[in-house]
Amino acid sequence: MKKIAIVLSVCLLLSAAAGCAPAVTDSEKPLVVAMELAYPPFETKDSAGNPSGVSVDFAKAFGEYIGRKVIIENIAWDGLIPSLQTGKADMIVSSMTITEKRKEMVDFSDPYANALLAILANKNSGISSIDDLNQPGKKVAVKTGTTGDIYAREHLQNAGRIELADESACVTEVVQGKADAFIYDQLTIYRNWKTHEDATVAVFIPFQDVEQWGVAVRKGNTELLDKLNAFIAKFRSEGGFDKLTQKYLAEEKAAFEELGFQWFFDLK
Repeated sequence: MKKIAIVLSVCLLLSAAAGCAPAVTDSEKPLVVAMELAYPPFETKDSAGNPSGVSVDFAKAFGEYIGRKVIIENIAWDGLIPSLQTGKADMIVSSMTITEKRKEMVDFSDPYANALLAILANKNSGISSIDDLNQPGKKVAVKTGTTGDIYAREHLQNAGRIELADESACVTEVVQGKADAFIYDQLTIYRNWKTHEDATVAVFIPFQDVEQWGVAVRKGNTELLDKLNAFIAKFRSEGGFDKLTQKYLAEEKAAFEELGFQWFFDLK
């Protein structure tokens, strides 16, 4: 009995030692959420450099729903999916479009938003449609790895591509006339057009099927996926996406309604 008591005492004193420390359950671990903080107002930083935006609030709301602290990891776009595969992150909330190719590498939640591609064109480019861009001598800027990049590869084969790592660089190429156009989602195109109305035009043509955004998790993580899907349904039914819209996107929603565009969070 004395030997048992001594062993127990040692384990208590050295609880961090292998075999003596109590196992930490998933519910006690922080939930690590990967996103690229370079896409305002969805994923960005506030004036103090802290993560901010629609996706940040959404991720934190999910953390509260499952009772886990959320840690945001700012990861470059090309590193997001590898962050799941290597265990660096538990999930990705980064305005990521659900595609068949990505579904081979990760599992996606139910869709929580829609997105259509659009064109930001230089005012002197003569581009007023997607067909105008798909011509020899035209140059389209794309953010590497995005659905705009994928679309350009598949459908704009007559145009030259300028592949860049971030959205702002693509916009600069168009503003400076080095690229004829930038292809990206409608909201981003709208925001950049409003910022550069003197140098650009926006071509809002739904020239492809509606794309949908989802939360990505590691392949086979059905437990987290089931919780995500239940949360998304609850969050929508309780007006969570309406509140995010009012907080971050009120002006854009009004503009979309005026232009007759389908809103991001309207999945009907």
